Amino acid sequence: MRKLRNLVICMGLTTSLSINAVVNAETVELDLDIDEITVSGLSSGGYMANQFHIAYSDWVKGAAIIAAGPYYCAQGSITTALSECVNKQSAEFSLDVLTNQLSQYAEQGLIAPLSHLQDSKVWLLHGKLDAKISPPVANALYQQYQGLVKDENLTYIKDKPFAHHFPTLATGSSCDSSESPFLGNCNYDAAGELLNFLHPDLTAPSAASSGQIKQIDQHELGGDPAESMAEKGFVYVPKSCAQGEECQVHVNFHGCNQNAQTIGQDYIKNNGLNRWADNNQLIILYPQTTTSMMLPMNPQGCWDWWGYTDKNYATAQGKQLQAVKNIVKSLAVQSKSKG
Repeated sequence: MRKLRNLVICMGLTTSLSINAVVNAETVELDLDIDEITVSGLSSGGYMANQFHIAYSDWVKGAAIIAAGPYYCAQGSITTALSECVNKQSAEFSLDVLTNQLSQYAEQGLIAPLSHLQDSKVWLLHGKLDAKISPPVANALYQQYQGLVKDENLTYIKDKPFAHHFPTLATGSSCDSSESPFLGNCNYDAAGELLNFLHPDLTAPSAASSGQIKQIDQHELGGDPAESMAEKGFVYVPKSCAQGEECQVHVNFHGCNQNAQTIGQDYIKNNGLNRWADNNQLIILYPQTTTSMMLPMNPQGCWDWWGYTDKNYATAQGKQLQAVKNIVKSLAVQSKSKG
């Protein structure tokens, strides 16, 4: 296994992370196994998790997607995104164009070979009260994965009375409403459900999380591809990981209007993933978008699932996909593998 160690993480809001030089920061030694990772996301973060999974399926072993549609749904156009991929459809939804593009990207080597997806695990959720993403769009994502993933590795939950949000056990707004910070108090542990599907045999969590949320410099760790993202991102580090136990990485992508620039750490602290991470040697990476009224226009702080960065946004050459991959691989300095 490839092992990474010596993660240096910032403590203060004004400090920055560097592998080679750090100012006013705490050094935390980690032993990370990043041979394989898993991802999850809500809404635009769900679209992003899907793109990340498809582009790097030789590395990403599982994806959990809440309230999103199929790969390449927007086809590089914000107009198509709004008319076909959320709660409006100008015509009957068809997967043919998207399936053809998927195959072309694979043939061109712009995404990992589709054969890697067969053994991936995919967990999908769409609430019955979701007024942002229509059932045909969510169903199309499921249908797309049916042609890529083994039946036993794919699950689709669509019978719950959830609005457009990340359902939780006891935090957030009313389960039938969708409002900032887009967490739903639904007496449903979506975090636990998705993590247990992607990582079988997890240990039950404690009542509250006991690790720490650390700040990272996305521009430094992500390199040039991270230019369209926020300068700062976050990573949740359980005590066991900080104390040197070997840990894996799960990446969670927030939705539109859900980045730290807009709602602070409400989503990061209260979605439930951190509780499960504590007893299961998982660190949770929370990459962050930036809200921008300048080019590239991103007024709601969404992830790029329609092409506001460039035409390669959904492929392994996509800037934000590359940036997050760089961040995962740069979280620590490579060390020798254990015998």
